[in-house]
Amino acid sequence: MDVRQRFETAELKAFRAEVRDFVRTALPDDIRRKVAQERMDLPREDQQRWHKILRTKGWACPGWPREHGGPGFGDDQRYVLEREIALGDAPRSMIYGEGMLGPTVMAYGTADQKRQILPGILEGDVLWCQGFSEPNAGSDLASLQCKAERRSDAAGEHYILNGTKMWTSEGHIADWMFGLFRTDNSGRKQEGITFLTLDLKSPGVTIRPILLFEGTHEVNQVFFDNVRVPVANRLGEEHKGWGIAKYLLSLERFGTAEVSRSMASLARLKRFLRERDPFRHAPAQKDAVWRRVAQLEIELDALEITEVRFLFGGGEAGPESSMLKVRGTEIQGDIFELAMTCAGGHALAARRDETATDDQAARTGQDTAYPYFNFRKTPIYAGSNEIQRNIVAKAVLGL
Repeated sequence: MDVRQRFETAELKAFRAEVRDFVRTALPDDIRRKVAQERMDLPREDQQRWHKILRTKGWACPGWPREHGGPGFGDDQRYVLEREIALGDAPRSMIYGEGMLGPTVMAYGTADQKRQILPGILEGDVLWCQGFSEPNAGSDLASLQCKAERRSDAAGEHYILNGTKMWTSEGHIADWMFGLFRTDNSGRKQEGITFLTLDLKSPGVTIRPILLFEGTHEVNQVFFDNVRVPVANRLGEEHKGWGIAKYLLSLERFGTAEVSRSMASLARLKRFLRERDPFRHAPAQKDAVWRRVAQLEIELDALEITEVRFLFGGGEAGPESSMLKVRGTEIQGDIFELAMTCAGGHALAARRDETATDDQAARTGQDTAYPYFNFRKTPIYAGSNEIQRNIVAKAVLGL
């Protein structure tokens, strides 16, 4: 039996239709065009505008319980919502606050921290970024060395931060950062790590852009020069941040493979092939391209079935979810590579024009080169695929 039949109940079908209609009518067209161009560098104001539209509808922060302002959706509703949002060319959620920090604060935060942090995320007024990776601590995150020294003076207890964080996505548009900092070096490297939140406007914080290969500005290097952070900004116990970080990273189980986004990307490629017919004078190549499209559809279908089986098979998603990340990013890259092949020289000659209509974008191929180069990062971030394969080998296959 197809495990996806769980989404074919009358209730979920009606909900899917409601979401689809809402996205079609409520999503601003200028935002939809940017998302349809596979934009990962969506401006802050566009992210906030869409979030507030969802908030007005009551669908912002779909994974949050009602007690914290969320819609209280079950996993089935959340899955359907995120699927239709992706297929409707609507933006991804503001993941760092909504999907990562918010649930972590609910699990580990004090009552005061919940009151201070959660409303700003829920209303879309405060944007967050993640301060985990460092120049010498990427996949081996526990090797981080960015220091937080605890001190006390007349103004109260605080930490002094010194060091740097690397590849900080959206750090240049964020208001606050949550991150891991070294507070002790005497034990195992997983020990002596503390989870802190800090205002990025604090004196001593410097944010420098890192331009990606295709020229977009998504990631940054953040420097800390004697940055003062109140002890009250610590989440959990001092030196015990590693356990909190593992919990936070486990929240990525939803959407790890980006199946819905890849479905939307493949649908756009098929539309381009039908409307532009770039291989109309080369029948053999045309047949080969459509066979490759069919193969990608089969692979994506298999990935979707696996994702549903892992996410809804009972219990918490375990190390098997690493398989989703590996295959999801591989298929995603294959779709963009095929799109580049089909666009040909137009893709490399085009310059992105945010005002371009869908027809203009398709004619110039401007929405193919950018994601092809940009999404080369996906097998690396969130735990490189090499690390994920090691996890599968050890924890799933027992090798």
